[in-house]
Amino acid sequence: MALTHSQIFIALLIVSCFVSTVVLGYRTNDVKWWCGKTPNPVPCEYYLSKNMMIKDEVHFLKISMQLALDHAIHAQSNIHSLDPKCRNELEKAAWSDCLKLYELTILGLNKAVDFSPNVQRHDRQTWLSAALTNLETCRDGFIELGVSDYLPPMMSNNVSELISNTMALNKAPYKEPTYKDGFPTWVKHGDSKLLQSSSSLASQADIVVAQDGSGIYKTINEAISAASSQSGSGRYVIYVKAGTYSENVEIGSDLKNIMMVGDGMGKTIITGNKSVGVEKISTFNTATVGVDGESFIGRDITFRNTAGPNNGQAVALRSGSDHSVFYRCSFEGYQDTLYVFSHKQFYRECDVYGTVDFIFGKAAVVLQNCNIYARNPPSKINTVTAQGRSNVNDTSGITIQNSTITAASDLKPVQGSVKTFLGRPWKQFSTTVIIKTFLDTLIDPAGWMEWNQSLDTLYYAEYMNTGPGSFTSNRVKWKGYHVLTNATEASAFTVGNFIDGNSWLPTTGVPFTLGL
Repeated sequence: MALTHSQIFIALLIVSCFVSTVVLGYRTNDVKWWCGKTPNPVPCEYYLSKNMMIKDEVHFLKISMQLALDHAIHAQSNIHSLDPKCRNELEKAAWSDCLKLYELTILGLNKAVDFSPNVQRHDRQTWLSAALTNLETCRDGFIELGVSDYLPPMMSNNVSELISNTMALNKAPYKEPTYKDGFPTWVKHGDSKLLQSSSSLASQADIVVAQDGSGIYKTINEAISAASSQSGSGRYVIYVKAGTYSENVEIGSDLKNIMMVGDGMGKTIITGNKSVGVEKISTFNTATVGVDGESFIGRDITFRNTAGPNNGQAVALRSGSDHSVFYRCSFEGYQDTLYVFSHKQFYRECDVYGTVDFIFGKAAVVLQNCNIYARNPPSKINTVTAQGRSNVNDTSGITIQNSTITAASDLKPVQGSVKTFLGRPWKQFSTTVIIKTFLDTLIDPAGWMEWNQSLDTLYYAEYMNTGPGSFTSNRVKWKGYHVLTNATEASAFTVGNFIDGNSWLPTTGVPFTLGL
């Protein structure tokens, strides 16, 4: 039957109304509803129009994860193309950092999009948090070097917002992992005994480094280069004999399960002197030793940066290694000594020396049974920590437990003229907790210092500390500061809960305390 003009118009109107509410399989209202669950709905709505129908919450999370990964890959390609546009060495340095940081971001997102049963939500949240940290560090590098006006606008993208969305969707409470014979199901037999004694380690070492020629190599970098050509996924041991090794070392993301063991603090020393003040490079790039490969273990080594107290940020160790452990190590520097960059980390029986923000970063990290020494600062102000949690759904934070915070030998004679604080907030949701730690007389009665961030959204807490600097009656009155009296609250920041320690630390052989 032939249709009249009015019938055709009505039919087209009905079809057009239906199409206007659907975008390639999505109903517009559905897109808005799902994206309304995220902190950044605008890019969510825009990009979801190019994907399949949303089935449920898990499917929405998977789609969001893939969106973040796809756009990170696209952004990385764009950044590669900007090389010719770098106008000077400072822009080139910041751009070069971004290349590496985007590579690490994509590596982490590739792990996060794995929804196989053996991947836990809290692990995925750690990888997402690290990915966001990488992108923030990329941007911070341009700001730090004073060149944020030109290249960054060309690098503008929605990747950070998309990752932030996935973190909000993926957020889940801690879940106790599964075990077999007292160990996590993924622990390889025999690996947990590898660190029992230095003598057995020396005999089991895959590579020996010695300056006197008694080893296979004379430099650590030669050993790292050799390790990169090895096959297999087991623990790879590099034994570094006593000596002072003046070299900057990078252990890349492709080098997993590396263990570096020395002859003891003050005996095996790795030293460098790069700083922001002299070299005009980013803080990220000043590290004497930088570690990205997961499951790194360092033992009986001193990591040192000798740039001095007047040359700004100068990192002795930067770790972005997931499940990294440092046992009986020393970290010596002034400003920004120990950069706990990202992922989950654990430090046991270590010494840390510094002045300004000398334990800082965006990892989820616990320092246990450590000695923390504040040095004499040119500014006459010390800040022990500067934690960088920037997202409410982030999992990062610094816990210092069963440790000692005291003055180094150069500070003691002038301690009365220096103010030393437990920390200051680097980012909006900065999180630091001090548990059962001896706080010496150097700690200012206020305890904590302001720093251009909200004092309501941070989380700073103290629990059952001792010593003359532990009295809390004159501490700051910020909304985000807490004196904990409840063991349950404090337990959230212990090795067992905060960094899921019982699922990965047993394999290292390093002693640890799970709870309070």
